[in-house]
Amino acid sequence: MPIPDYQTLMLPLLKLVADGKEWNVSKVVEPLADEFNLTEDERNQLYASGGRLFNGRVSWAKTYLSMAGLLESTKRAHFSISQRGREVLSQHPERITGKYLSQFPEFQRFQERDKPPASSEVIQGSDVVSESTHTPDETMRNAHAQLVDTLASELLTRIRKAEPDFMERLTARLLFSMGYGGSKTEAEIREALHKAWIGGPRDGGVDVVIDQDPLGLDRVCIQVKRYADGNTVGPRAIREFYTSLDAFKASKGLFVTSSKYSDQVREEVKLLSKQIVLIDGDQLTRLMIRYNVGCEVKENFEIKKIDEDFFDE
Repeated sequence: MPIPDYQTLMLPLLKLVADGKEWNVSKVVEPLADEFNLTEDERNQLYASGGRLFNGRVSWAKTYLSMAGLLESTKRAHFSISQRGREVLSQHPERITGKYLSQFPEFQRFQERDKPPASSEVIQGSDVVSESTHTPDETMRNAHAQLVDTLASELLTRIRKAEPDFMERLTARLLFSMGYGGSKTEAEIREALHKAWIGGPRDGGVDVVIDQDPLGLDRVCIQVKRYADGNTVGPRAIREFYTSLDAFKASKGLFVTSSKYSDQVREEVKLLSKQIVLIDGDQLTRLMIRYNVGCEVKENFEIKKIDEDFFDE
């Protein structure tokens, strides 16, 4: 079954702690995972940025129940069911959601405090915060993923419209920014770009050569193909590139395209005696975003949470 959202976890969590004992979040995770018959993979599934997804949702369920007064803090990092929580359970609700919790003044104040000052009329009227199946940090991660997708698409469009030699120099800069050829400052990268062998009519199937060490004992040859969307790289281009590696005494190569590779190509490179890494347009733009090549940081946000160890005895 899919991992339950944090609202689905609210009622089971409240029932779990109805024994009146003191609990902490780490102690309720496993019993709730057992109740929903989660597999090991589901229990250990991570957010893209790290941290277990299920644990995060349990923590948010506990937070929302606490904000509504159904749970109360006891000693450090511990909580138990409150009298209000017992009263709620005595009513046998089928489900507890943000909308259900909005009947309590404490939760209403929490929601008002949590809303941005300039909330639109649509957002206020639809009660997005209460009824969303995503936790606030999941909403931020999803929004971030959408921004990255949009940026990657824009970068790929710019690359395809630029001259072919622009993509060659872009690839060389990206590799230097990733630490290939030795970690470099911005000034060292500019100098290295002039020294990197940039292909032309005599390139023999290689556009850029980067020495991995100062003596040039280990080098990486790069072939760059600026193709339009739908123009898939086929086996012939890879075979020609593979043959050209010998001329540069290279044992490894990197093939970069702004389009995609055929399935046949991806299978063939696995059988070659020399290592050839394939980077398609989507991978290229993701690496550019990761290493701030062709883009820049506009704004930073931090997601913080309670340090349970700090408050634990």
